[in-house]
Amino acid sequence: MLQDPVPGLLSRATGRLEEEFGFLPAFEQAADPAAMERVLDETAHRLGDNYPYFHPLYAGQMLKPPHPVARAAYALAMKINPNNHARDGGRASSVMEIEAVADIARMFGWTEFLGHLTSSGTLANLEALWVAGRLAPGKRIVGSEQAHYTHKRISAVLKLDYANIAADRRGRMDLDALEAELRKGDVGTVVVTLGTTGIGAVDPLEQVLALRERYGFRVHVDAAYGGYFGLIAEALDEPARRAYAVVARADSIVIDPHKHGLQPYGCGCVLFRDPAVGRLYKHDSPYTYFTSKQLHLGEISLECSRAGAAAVALWATQRLLPLEPGGEFARGLLSGRSAALELDRRLRQEAGAQALAAGRPELDIVVWKLDADTPEQSSALAQSTFAACAARNLHLALVQLPQSWFESSASAGAGNGMVTCLRSVLMKPEHQAWLDRIWEEYIAARASAKGV
Repeated sequence: MLQDPVPGLLSRATGRLEEEFGFLPAFEQAADPAAMERVLDETAHRLGDNYPYFHPLYAGQMLKPPHPVARAAYALAMKINPNNHARDGGRASSVMEIEAVADIARMFGWTEFLGHLTSSGTLANLEALWVAGRLAPGKRIVGSEQAHYTHKRISAVLKLDYANIAADRRGRMDLDALEAELRKGDVGTVVVTLGTTGIGAVDPLEQVLALRERYGFRVHVDAAYGGYFGLIAEALDEPARRAYAVVARADSIVIDPHKHGLQPYGCGCVLFRDPAVGRLYKHDSPYTYFTSKQLHLGEISLECSRAGAAAVALWATQRLLPLEPGGEFARGLLSGRSAALELDRRLRQEAGAQALAAGRPELDIVVWKLDADTPEQSSALAQSTFAACAARNLHLALVQLPQSWFESSASAGAGNGMVTCLRSVLMKPEHQAWLDRIWEEYIAARASAKGV
C-alpha cells in the first residue's frame, strides 16, 4: 500500500489545535487505551473485507479516495465535532463552509448566490427540486431517462409529477422529445445532467436554455458527478465544452465534492443563482439562532445537524488545491480524462470489443460491449470477464445499455434490447500512469473468461 502521511500530519496538527484551547483547565476523558487498541485492531481487520477503492487497479464504480489533507482535516475537526446547523454549534466551521462554497460557486461563474453543503448529492438535489416545486406549484419536473434515478424518487417524495425524456445514442437528453413535453405547457423544471453516472454523458445545456426562452421553465443542473470538469472544458469535445460554457445561466446547480472533489462521503453542495429563494427556507427556532446576527446555515437548509468536519475537510482541500484552470486539481481531472480516451482508443482497435458507436467518452467513464452472437451471450461474457478481472485484482463495473448504442447509424434500431456491458470510471489521477497495467490485466482476464 501507499505510505500514508496522514498520521504524522494529524499528530502535529492535533497538538497545534490543543494549544488553541490551552487556556482551559485540564480534565481527563474516560478511555481505556488497551481496550481501544483491541477494538481498532479488530475494526481494521473487518475493513479489510472491502474492494481496494483507494488503489489504481480499482477502476470500477465512481469511488475516488479523499485527498490526505481532507482525511487529516476531517479527523482534526472531529476533535471538536462541530455542527454546522448553527454558528453556536460550529462557529469556525460555518465560516469555512461559507468560504468553501463560495469557491465552488465562483468555479461556475457565480459571485452572488445562495448555497450550502449537504450530507449528499441526493439531499442537494432534493432541496433544488423542493425549491423548484415551491416556485412552480402544480408544474411537472422532467429529466433525461439517463439522469440519476434519484430525481424520480425525490419527486415522488415531494409529491411532484416527474417524467422521463428519451435519450439519444450518446446518452444525452433528446431535444425533440423534450420539446414535445414542453409543448404541453405544464413543465416547471428541466433537470439537465452534466455527467450521467452511467456513461458520463453531458446533456445539451445550451439548447435547453434556448428552449427556456420560448417555453419558460427553471433549469436545474445536476452536476453531481461532472461539475468539476468545467475547469478543463478546453480539453473536452465541443458539445460538452459548449454546455460548460453556459452553466452560469442555470437556476440551480448541484455538485458532489465527495466524487471528483477529493472529499470523504457526506459532502454534497447545492447552489441557487437567485439568493431570494432563501425566503422559502425561512423558519424559526427558540434555542438555535441566538448567538449571531449573521446568517446561520441551518436557516437556508432543510437538514438540521450537519457535520462541520465535512466543511473543514473541503476548505482545507481547496486551500491546498485551488479550483482554478491549469492548477494541480485541474491537472488531476485531465489525467483521468486522458486515461479514459486512451482506454477507449485501445478498445476501438481491439478485436472482440465494441465501444459506443456514436463517439468517444465525454468525461472519464468508458463503456464497452463484448462481441458475441447474441446480446444474451454478450451479457454473459461481460459478467464472466468482470469476475475474471476481479480475480486478477482489477476491478471494473457493469452497466446495462441499449444494444443500439453500439451499432452503426445504418443499422441502429436493429437491436432494441438491453445488453450488459463493462464499464470503467477512470477518475483517479493515477489511472493514467497505470493504464498499461489495467489493459494487461483486462486482456488476460478476457482471454480467461472466453476459455482461450
